[in-house]
Amino acid sequence: MKPGTVSKAEKDRLLEKAMTEYGNDVYYIVYSYVKEHSLAEDLTQEIFIKFYQKMDTFREDSTLKTWIISVAVNHCKDYLRRWDTRMVSISNKINDMVKGKMGAPEQTVIEKEENSELIQSVLSLPIKYREVIFLYYFEEMKLSEIGACMDLNTNTVKTRLTRGKALLGSTIKRNEVYNNG
Repeated sequence: MKPGTVSKAEKDRLLEKAMTEYGNDVYYIVYSYVKEHSLAEDLTQEIFIKFYQKMDTFREDSTLKTWIISVAVNHCKDYLRRWDTRMVSISNKINDMVKGKMGAPEQTVIEKEENSELIQSVLSLPIKYREVIFLYYFEEMKLSEIGACMDLNTNTVKTRLTRGKALLGSTIKRNEVYNNG
């Protein structure tokens, strides 16, 4: 695909293909950043809109999946850096503390899903380790692909993966000791 030469019909076809093949991958990556299902859905839609708008700039230096994941990671980082995002997050936490948790069945199902030990342990890691572990184990990306997505040296990715696994292991052991007394 040469920049600027993609027809609307081809863009539509490529968008549909990308959403079908990589939609869940993008969603799970976004969720690992924002830890909220409805927000992850909204951001995933924004990412695919951005993908559609910038499709002409894809130079095929990497795979389409790597490029979309890169767009997703950068979009999430930008979202989390925005001042209004931080203020909304703080407001939501305060509201939750004041109101207490609502007992809606839908919320109960979501909470059970979120309370999975492994997922919680991964989500508790610092973002630089969490994203590498997520991309490597859950998305099954190669270290070089992760490096390309995140604009990091492959050795940096290896180091973060090693440190992330060590942190994850100690977190899981700590939880087992706590849960088993």
